[in-house]
Parts: sequence; C-alpha cells; structure tokens
Amino acid sequence: MSKVLYIKANIKSEGESRTFKISDTFIEEYKKLNPQDEVTVLDLYKENIDFLRPQDLGSIFGPKTEESRNHPILKYAYQMVEADKIIIAAPMWNLGNPAIVKAYFDYVCVSGITFKYTENGPVGLCKAEKALIVAGRGGDYSSPQGAAFEMGERYLRTILTFFGVKDIKSIAAEKLDVQGLDVNSILNEAIDKAKTLAKEF
Repeated sequence: MSKVLYIKANIKSEGESRTFKISDTFIEEYKKLNPQDEVTVLDLYKENIDFLRPQDLGSIFGPKTEESRNHPILKYAYQMVEADKIIIAAPMWNLGNPAIVKAYFDYVCVSGITFKYTENGPVGLCKAEKALIVAGRGGDYSSPQGAAFEMGERYLRTILTFFGVKDIKSIAAEKLDVQGLDVNSILNEAIDKAKTLAKEF
C-alpha cells in the first residue's frame, strides 16, 4: 500500500477550478486502479496555513522529538516526508503559484525532516519517488518565449527535487484565458492525459 499526498491550492469554490477538474479526475482514476492505496487530500485553503511568525522559528530550527509530529506546523513536514507519491494541483497566478503554496513549503522545508545538510551539501529525505504537478494557465508558457516567465512549476520541480523526489511529471492546461480558443477542448485534452498518467503513476 502506498501513501499518496494530494495537495490542492485554489481559493475558488468547489467545482469552479479548472486545475482541480484535471487533478480530481487523475485522483479518481488513480483510486480505481489502486484501491488499496491511502490517499490524503490536503486543501491548503482549508488548513491553518499562514506565513511563518518569529515565534515559529524555534520549532522549525530547533531539536525534533517524537512530539514534533503533532506540532501544528511540523506535522506537515512529517506528512510530506512519509508520502510515497505526491500530487500538487495549483493554478498559475501572476506567473507563479498562489502565495499559500510558498507558505506551505516554508512549513515543510525543515532541516532534519524533509532534508538534511551534509559535508557534501543538502540531501533530500522524502520517501516519495514520484510526483505530479497539475496547473491551469491563462496563457502559453510552453513556448520558448513564454517558458522564461513560468515560475510556478519550475519552483515546485526544484523544491521537490531538493527533497529527493526523482520522477516528477506535469500536466499543464494552457491558453485557458485566450479569447477565441475552445477552452473545453483544452481541458478535455488535459483530462485525458491525466487518465493516462494515472495508469502508470
């Protein structure tokens, strides 16, 4: 049995997010194919995720004990490091991710839990070997010109790699806000890709 961590980050009401239409389809298909796996849904906007405060730094940088697993901030780092597979669904906002995604990674990027420092540099400690990034984007950020401005998936790939995740795939539905294009067709193509990826994830 694998532990699957499904991280969602969109403030829109349920059913409105185009990103979630893709990622939820992936999860539904994955569950059908892997009914024995444990899927934990972590909706960041329904959690008590906030920016780190000065009083939080002692917990982040201080010694870790068994009780740390229940700490209101550190519990997310332990959840991340113990996951076998990770799915992150977050739309592109202002060329990057919603701010709550960065706030979340400030919670989980904890030395001694998700990574450690060695004499040869940092080493990731996460169990997960696979991750999937799902994003809806208003414009075209796959072209050579557009790719230079894309900082959402780039950030997620970088930090997941930092944590030790090696196999990172992505599904991006692009040009969703370009007038004159068939948005439903774009979404359906991304949904079909999600169903296919679920078979090998």
